[in-house]
Amino acid sequence: MFLLSLVRHVLFVSVPLSLILTTYLYLYPLFHLCAFPAPELDARSAYTNTLWQHVLPSSHNISRVAPFRLLALGDPQLEGESSIRDTNSTTFPNLSNLWKDAFKKKHNILQRIRHSLHDIIDFYLDDIPKALEVYRKRVDHVGNDYYLGHIYRTMHWWTDPTHVTVLGDLVGSQWINDKEFESRGWRYWNRVFRGGERVPDELTSAPSQEVQNLRFLGDDAAAWKKRIINVAGNHDIGYAGDLTSDRLERFERVFGKPNYEMRFQLPINSTLVKTEDSVEGGEERPVPELRIVVLNDMNLDTPVGVKELQDETYQFLNGIITTSKDVTRPAHFTLVLTHIPLYKDAGICVDGPFFDFFSDYFNNGVKEQNHLSRDASKGILEGIFGMSGDSYTAGQGFGRYGTVLNGHDHEGCDIYHYINQSSPPERRWEATRWKDAQTSDLLDTPGIPGIRETTVRSMMGDFAGNAGLMSLWFDEETWDWRYEFANCGLGTQHIWWTVHVWDFINVILVVVYGIIYVIDKFDLMEKFQKSSTRRFLKWVSKNRPVRKAPLVNGHTTPNLLANERNARDENTEVVDQLGTTGKLDISGAGRKSLRKKSKRSLNGSANSSVVSMYS
Repeated sequence: MFLLSLVRHVLFVSVPLSLILTTYLYLYPLFHLCAFPAPELDARSAYTNTLWQHVLPSSHNISRVAPFRLLALGDPQLEGESSIRDTNSTTFPNLSNLWKDAFKKKHNILQRIRHSLHDIIDFYLDDIPKALEVYRKRVDHVGNDYYLGHIYRTMHWWTDPTHVTVLGDLVGSQWINDKEFESRGWRYWNRVFRGGERVPDELTSAPSQEVQNLRFLGDDAAAWKKRIINVAGNHDIGYAGDLTSDRLERFERVFGKPNYEMRFQLPINSTLVKTEDSVEGGEERPVPELRIVVLNDMNLDTPVGVKELQDETYQFLNGIITTSKDVTRPAHFTLVLTHIPLYKDAGICVDGPFFDFFSDYFNNGVKEQNHLSRDASKGILEGIFGMSGDSYTAGQGFGRYGTVLNGHDHEGCDIYHYINQSSPPERRWEATRWKDAQTSDLLDTPGIPGIRETTVRSMMGDFAGNAGLMSLWFDEETWDWRYEFANCGLGTQHIWWTVHVWDFINVILVVVYGIIYVIDKFDLMEKFQKSSTRRFLKWVSKNRPVRKAPLVNGHTTPNLLANERNARDENTEVVDQLGTTGKLDISGAGRKSLRKKSKRSLNGSANSSVVSMYS
């Protein structure tokens, strides 16, 4: 059967290719060599150790895994109905107008025809294309949700993080109404981050000298793997100008608090080991501690729309500064999670410095910005981290060890901020790319404090579905923390769509092939044709009109009636024989039609009857 052979050959090529693409899609971290950086291991060794975790768990070296592994995701920006134009086109308004215009009594017949023709044209050329675009966008939103969710779940399964954060712009616009915000929040938790949950309020703390909710890394590990540390972005609550209490309140209700801190200690056996130069009974080494600061930096710059909200942010920031550990304390690491990147000159990252302001409303507040201002950035670097351009301050101005993770710049950027304490007369913060800082002597030069800032590339499809991997571990030899950062990308959303559409087509082809195979195997088509032919002939036999015998001298001819009945009986016999054998074995069936034979018989019988009557 040609059709069966054609489908089989198509599947022979399509199915293996579909399996290859599907394997890549669901195991892409395996092919991209993705893994959390690991203590005392290079990138390839860390990847191999991760691979053994899934393939041969007995060979997995747990001692070479960082105790704090943060899966960092940037700017998912879930779109919704408000981003779709002409949603009313799905109701076909011009079709409704056609009914109204056709029966308007105040118009004459020509006007009704003219208006009705316009409505018909607009229905086909305006309503239908716009409605199709609306449905396309809605399907695209659903697909985008599952694309982002695929990144989260695949990376979560493969890399096994201890914590997860989303660095702002969880939804696509701060201007949406509450109903749309709730809808996108539902999609966020039930599609994209299905199985995840917001950080409970009781686990978050305000800055305080007395440490609240202090916990150990590794405690309640299964629960922390599911918790999502959400950071507020401009598309979630607005910039300084349009940030309002209502927007802040709904964000907190759905995604969590915008400002808080969490502290973790690392339990290690050598915590009580004394220093080498200490005498017996000397001081003990401090317990390794990690401080995570979730900071809403949307209203650090001025002017602002609501002054009270900015006061709350600065009150929190000042609390972080005043409750920080001494800059000379070892074994302490500060991780700041925020949205807007720190200031840097143009040309270092894709986004350069940019500010725009509202005019005549929102108190002429900040409407848009790419970076924090130079002063706001300095407040974070010198306030939270305690660094300084003055070498005579505590710790010689090198401050506390830590790093900054943020989003906003969708292209991502890896930066090193530093200040040269010997630069006269005015010392100010500068920035360079992290790779350039590594290849130069900048990191090891005395008198140049600095800190690394990583802007995580967006996880959106246009930016290759990126995920950031930050590992933090404790070095007992130096008695301080160390960390590394890596990226892993899936590829554009078109890969996800192509694979799933291809798989769907293959499923349809397999079903079609199975149906065709069964039909061919059991000769169902031939049996169906015979059954249909038999039913048709029986119907013809039963519904054939009975012709009246012609009158001869006003009387019917019995022989003609008898011959008519014989012809019908002969047709019935043909039908029965066709239904039994599928062939016609009646004499003369192959030479002339039954209809002609019946006519010949009738004509012959009638002539003979007439002759006998006159004989």
